[in-house]
Amino acid sequence: MTPANLNRKLESSATHLLHRATQCASELFSAEAGKDNLTPRQYAILVTIAENEGVSQTGLVQRTGIDRSTLADVIRRMIGKGLIQRKRTKEDARAYAVRLSDKGKRVLDNADPGATKADQRLLAGLSAPERKAFLEHLDKLITSLEVRAAAK
Repeated sequence: MTPANLNRKLESSATHLLHRATQCASELFSAEAGKDNLTPRQYAILVTIAENEGVSQTGLVQRTGIDRSTLADVIRRMIGKGLIQRKRTKEDARAYAVRLSDKGKRVLDNADPGATKADQRLLAGLSAPERKAFLEHLDKLITSLEVRAAAK
């Protein structure tokens, strides 16, 4: 297979294109919102906790789509950085409820404008209707994949 054919094959590969888009999005996020060494995944966790104070780690898995073992590791590191706090829930002694620390709130407040700017830069090559359609299609794709995974 020649390099030209390989490129054509990759240019039509959804897996490859989504991977490249993720790389670009992470770089933009780092440039715009990563001043506190916050990653896009950590930002998603902070936003989710801010919107769902006292959410359990299981709830974070469901709301963010981050797998359970990865989430547990990221949560441990975020606790170590002083961004979040967790305690056992009253309803289930096995479950943890998480909340933002004061530092976590400050880091999130500082990151929000940059995260918005990163999203704007990421989608700048699309018209407003294309941006709307693109986000709707991504959401539809994710929902479809999650439904299929749950059915297995």
